[in-house]
Amino acid sequence: MIPPDLRGRRDRDPFWVAVNAAFNGIQRVRSLRDPAPPRVRPVDRTMRLTVLEVREEAEDVAAVRLGAADGRALPGWQPGCHLDVLLPSGRRRQYSLCGDPADRRTYRIAVRRLPAGGGGSVEMHGLREGASLAVQGPRNAFPFLAHDRYLFLAGGIGITPILPMVTAAERFGADWRLVYTGRTRASLPFLDELPAGRVTVRTDDEHGVPSAADLLGDVPGDVPGGTAVYCCGPAPMIDAVRAAVGEDATLHYERFAPSPIVGGKPFEVELGRSGRVLAVPADRSALDVIRDVLPDVAYSCRQGFCGTCRTGVRAGDVDDRALSDQGDATMLTCVSRATGGRITLDL
Repeated sequence: MIPPDLRGRRDRDPFWVAVNAAFNGIQRVRSLRDPAPPRVRPVDRTMRLTVLEVREEAEDVAAVRLGAADGRALPGWQPGCHLDVLLPSGRRRQYSLCGDPADRRTYRIAVRRLPAGGGGSVEMHGLREGASLAVQGPRNAFPFLAHDRYLFLAGGIGITPILPMVTAAERFGADWRLVYTGRTRASLPFLDELPAGRVTVRTDDEHGVPSAADLLGDVPGDVPGGTAVYCCGPAPMIDAVRAAVGEDATLHYERFAPSPIVGGKPFEVELGRSGRVLAVPADRSALDVIRDVLPDVAYSCRQGFCGTCRTGVRAGDVDDRALSDQGDATMLTCVSRATGGRITLDL
């Protein structure tokens, strides 16, 4: 037994003193270290849906209705939302939801067949009732905001995001009108679903190609904040409307094709896996040039929001350099450009 000291206290056992000191030292070292970040596990939000119906809505336009095989309720959505559709071929495409947001059992999308396109529309037109599709979303890149007065402009298949907006505006009792354009009446889907009385249909074969003035009417001279303009259609239509709408009106638009490249500078892309070097001219995107030699490279929206074409950057700098979950540099090849002479991609 360890004898007590003069004050009646026992001496501390040297062994336990050493153990306690070692333990405290380990704790201090641990406290100086940065805490390990929590492990982030990616969440797979992919849904497997069944094709319930494929219906011809207009010339070369098919409406596809999707639902869960067990009939369960689907995630809710708002006008302007779209679905990411993962096709059996591996292609990923975005299609606007054009049904009724109150219907929680089915989603409806519509696709115009483009034989000279990237193949996604042709594949969608080949779907049959009972087929299974993987989808993600809904996501909203074209939000519909509350307003007292609306002007809706739709060109052809551009009616798909506009249709639920028109329905919502009608239900809200808002002041609205729609100008719906296309080549012919036979090419315009969902004509029979539009409320009567506030819709102007203009077709090229009957009225000629409309000008911005034909589409906008008196909106450019509207009172400040008076009219919200929602426009979806071909690029020339959107560009003309953008140029004509004054600052007093609020313009919202969505493209189905990439906008032209303005002020671009040429650069080079080196494909890291093969070492091949491609020249990207000032008026083309890196994606377009890469597709010339790698036609199966993944892409979808070509406008920089879906992320399908995001590619690792091995060397060089780009104008929207971002980091992946692993901390590696990436770029969107559909819209991003190199800030220097050459970049090397993980392709």
